[in-house]
Amino acid sequence: MTTVTISISADEARRIALRSQGLLGPVDRRAGVRGMLRRLGAVQLDTISVLARSHELVPYARLGAVGRDTVEAAYWTGGHAFEYWSHAACVLPVEEWPHFAFRRRALRARGHRWHLLEDSERSCAAVRERLRAEGPLTATELGGAKNGGEWYDWSETKIAVEWLLDTGEVVCAERRGWKRVYDLAERAIPGELLHDDLTDHECLRRLVAQAGAAMGVATRADLADYHRLRNEQVDAVVAETGLVPVEVEGWGKPAWADPAALEAESAAGRERCRTTLLSPFDSLIWDRKRTERIFGFTHRLEAYVPRARRIHGYFAMPLLSGGRLSGRVDPAREGRTLVARQVSMAGRGAVAPMARALWEAAGWVGCDAVRVERCDDRELAAALTAALA
Repeated sequence: MTTVTISISADEARRIALRSQGLLGPVDRRAGVRGMLRRLGAVQLDTISVLARSHELVPYARLGAVGRDTVEAAYWTGGHAFEYWSHAACVLPVEEWPHFAFRRRALRARGHRWHLLEDSERSCAAVRERLRAEGPLTATELGGAKNGGEWYDWSETKIAVEWLLDTGEVVCAERRGWKRVYDLAERAIPGELLHDDLTDHECLRRLVAQAGAAMGVATRADLADYHRLRNEQVDAVVAETGLVPVEVEGWGKPAWADPAALEAESAAGRERCRTTLLSPFDSLIWDRKRTERIFGFTHRLEAYVPRARRIHGYFAMPLLSGGRLSGRVDPAREGRTLVARQVSMAGRGAVAPMARALWEAAGWVGCDAVRVERCDDRELAAALTAALA
């Protein structure tokens, strides 16, 4: 029996990826931030805050100017989410707790993180007792996060509570002033979800299927990267996920697609794509190789690159417009002015969308003026300044 592989064009793959990520088609405001989180499966957290933190920028890109307090409440109230290791440190839907049992088991088997405890049993017992007696606490409230040295010079208490988080006894179910608030898993996770009963195979099958649905169409490397799995883990389960093999024009690698995403693409008429600025940690573009393959757009976070060697700026945010990545801007705020410290655009067609995206972002963060500081093309700089006015 011959298996027929579905062939899709590069443009179809791009639209499928955008639609699956909630950036093409009708905006699902009724489902809101929590619906977006369930759809994506993971929203990455990061310490950098320019216009806002990345976990706020992700729903903004999809839902528009949803209030930042609304975003935080959607994540951190009502027991709908928890924080754990996925693509990186991520906000995850609470329903996914059982599917990370494989990672909790692996960490338990390793026995430690990069920090070692002098007396693990004593330190962990002290943390458990404090949380049980006093309720959710930050590391500072537990006794201090640092020993007084560099940021990574953690106290015994901080090492212990992070170890308990890794292994599933403790949960970060809230951020308060960007500090993790820890609670016992037995209190924070609903009883029907609080188990590690699923086998590694069952966990991996679910996470690969979820990644495939969130991306729409993906290579093996894409599927592995979404939740930081290994290629061989994807190979072991992909045939059981319901994803179907596809051949994508120009990719040159085997790929899999979500059947629902293929059906949505075949049924789609004219759809509107969001015009917006994307966090560099947005799941649409967090995999740089995938971003180049789908959009022909090379992007690199330069926050940790020495200033003199930066090309596009500290926190350059790609511009999504018309289903393409057509520019980028490194934003900042000075009082009530959004400053575009550095802008680049792919021709005059990107000028109006860039102006629109800058004004929308400015309004969202409470700015009432926009100023362009630098642009890598003099003519486009003049056109952008005019469009902003």
